Amino acid sequence: MLLSSTSNRFDSIVQLLTVLLIFIFVLALTYFSTKLTAGLQKGRLAGSNVEILETFKIAPSKYIQVVRIGEKYFSYVVCKDTVTLLGEMTGDDISKFRKAETSQAVNVNFKEVFDKFRKQ
Repeated sequence: MLLSSTSNRFDSIVQLLTVLLIFIFVLALTYFSTKLTAGLQKGRLAGSNVEILETFKIAPSKYIQVVRIGEKYFSYVVCKDTVTLLGEMTGDDISKFRKAETSQAVNVNFKEVFDKFRKQ
C-alpha cells in the first residue's frame, strides 16, 4: 500500500515536470519564432521610403495619419474600409509641427511620480 502511494506521487511529479518542460519549450519556440518573423519583416521594410509620422484617432475606427513618402508629406484619413487623401503638406508644416511637439515634452522623474502615487 505504501509503495503504491509513493509510486503514484512519483508519477504525478514526473507528469507535472513533463508538462512544465513542454510548456517552457512551447513558450521559447513561440518567442524565437516571433523574433525571427519580426526580423524578417524589419529587413523587408528597411529600405522603404514610406514612414508614418503621426496617427491621430478621431473616431473608434477613423484616424488621421501624417505620412512621409520619399521627400513629400501627405495627410490621410484612414477608415475601416477606405483611405482618403486630405492633402499634401510642405516640409515647413512638418518642421513647425516637430518643433511644437518637442517643446511640449516635459522631463518627469519616474521616482517622484511613483512616490506621489504610493503616498495616496
